[in-house]
Amino acid sequence: MSWDDFADHAKAAADWGADYHRTLRDRPVRAQTAPGDIAAQLDTTPPEDGTGLADIMADFESIVMPGITHWQHPRFFAYFNSNAAPASVLAEFLASIIAPQCMLWQTSPAATEMETRMMDWLRQGLGLAPAFQGVIQDSASSATLAAVLTMRERALDWAGNTRGLSGQPTLRIYCSDQVHSSIDRAIWVAGIGQDNLVKIATTGDLRAMDPAALQDAITQDRAAGYVPAGIIAATGATGMGACDDLQAVARIAARENLYSHLDAAWAGTAMICPEFRPLWEGADQFDSIVFNPHKWLGAQFDCAAHFLRDPDLLRQTLAIRPEYLKTHAQGDITDYSEWSIPLGRRFRALKLWFLMRHYGMEGLRTRIRNHVAWSQALCHRLGAEDDFDIVTEPILSLWTFKVAGASDDATQRLVDAINDDGRIYLTQTLVDGQKVIRFTAGQFDCEARDFDTAFDTITEIARAL
Repeated sequence: MSWDDFADHAKAAADWGADYHRTLRDRPVRAQTAPGDIAAQLDTTPPEDGTGLADIMADFESIVMPGITHWQHPRFFAYFNSNAAPASVLAEFLASIIAPQCMLWQTSPAATEMETRMMDWLRQGLGLAPAFQGVIQDSASSATLAAVLTMRERALDWAGNTRGLSGQPTLRIYCSDQVHSSIDRAIWVAGIGQDNLVKIATTGDLRAMDPAALQDAITQDRAAGYVPAGIIAATGATGMGACDDLQAVARIAARENLYSHLDAAWAGTAMICPEFRPLWEGADQFDSIVFNPHKWLGAQFDCAAHFLRDPDLLRQTLAIRPEYLKTHAQGDITDYSEWSIPLGRRFRALKLWFLMRHYGMEGLRTRIRNHVAWSQALCHRLGAEDDFDIVTEPILSLWTFKVAGASDDATQRLVDAINDDGRIYLTQTLVDGQKVIRFTAGQFDCEARDFDTAFDTITEIARAL
């Protein structure tokens, strides 16, 4: 393909993309295909000869699109949305065209310096202290793994990377029983082991980690010869939105000299609205914080904002400098590959620049506030129906419900029937051991009418089963 041809096809793709988003409400939210349907239409061997782009695009429409669950659908109420605001898509398109590898300052000075400034814009937007510096990771999972590795190295006096873990003291890391599974996986990858992730019972409507139980666990572990290494707290955990008492957790971390990490992957975006910040009061006292602009802010996946009170701790954990990666230049520079697990890095800051400049912080706040208001109004409307129970009240735009008296099997049948219907997309979760239906809102372009459709769909299908 020549670059002249590319220009024609790119224009056609842009037209297709605009039409796709304009007609999303006419599509079922979740893919309606059965397992194997897509694979059955793909050749089992690679082609020997090339194919024209027009034919490939036709196959894209007929083969790929029926198997796509539409994450940008305004009635996607299942998982935390992975958004793609138009301005972000344009930035990602440009980043793909220039295709830089942004591992070092010298390999893309604009990417490095823009990343530094965009992370400071986000820091200001969240109301975090100037002491925090930021780096863009691919996901909250990677940021959490980086934090766990830092906990490990700090607790072992930086000997884990050099000597390995064999013969070292057994480390312990603490979190609530509501945390995302990525914390468990980080413990595995870091070599600490599942048995050494101590999950603390939660209490209260926000399902916060019990501070007294946390302190007792640390004290007992020290007495038993373990080495406590760190605490991972949550604001807006995935299941039902659990929020820890960050001030209490931070006090314990400081008293016990433990590295503290805050996972606010979803809810962190809402902290650009000052009225929601009571949910993470005390965040400033943590060593590291992560939230995903690709979840609710509108940035194209992938884009995780990782804030650090002392980046040197992370660099000491991850930095490695062979001669070919050294930048010999005058002045103070940052090589963000020393702040992240992969060496290679994408130009993610560009989409944040486009996003925040185009919509402005107040425009982004308005969207967040609308999502919260519309979701909470739907919760109250459904809760007023005699045949529905609200199991957990809204935390921002996330809440859970079930049909009154429904068994776990009946609840799952309702979830499946709603998703097969196609008008909306929901998922299930467990709260206090019972299966419930989880509702969360955050698609960038959703409107109040989409929540009316959700009410009609839920009540109609539940009463028909």
